[in-house]
Amino acid sequence: MRIALIAHDSRKELMAQFCTAYVRILSENDLIATGVTGKIVHDATGLPVRTLYPGGRGGAEQIAAMIGCGEVDMLLFFRDPVGAKPGEPNDMMLLRLCDMHTIPVATNIATAEVLIHGLERGDLAWIELQRGRK
Repeated sequence: MRIALIAHDSRKELMAQFCTAYVRILSENDLIATGVTGKIVHDATGLPVRTLYPGGRGGAEQIAAMIGCGEVDMLLFFRDPVGAKPGEPNDMMLLRLCDMHTIPVATNIATAEVLIHGLERGDLAWIELQRGRK
């Protein structure tokens, strides 16, 4: 499973804590992240993370393009609905693309935990079947 990670500035530490808590499950998957988020997750967990540009410099657009090309299977996007700053990743564009391409997406830690537990149980195996990878 290819999992993309994005976090607004105020949620980056929460993303690192989440990835630390679920390092075993995440280690069995390919991780892709915007620049700063990827570095923080890698530093906190030691997990290999394919790091793209920072979110405000095109990293979110890179992930959006990967979603459009079928190169992302799940998006964990810890966003700050109240204090997002200009230049942070465009929430609506990413959410719309996930809807268009049937990508499970979590925008907060509660939903991310549901997706990760579903991944662990095999509930999301349909994604790779649908994409023709199994």
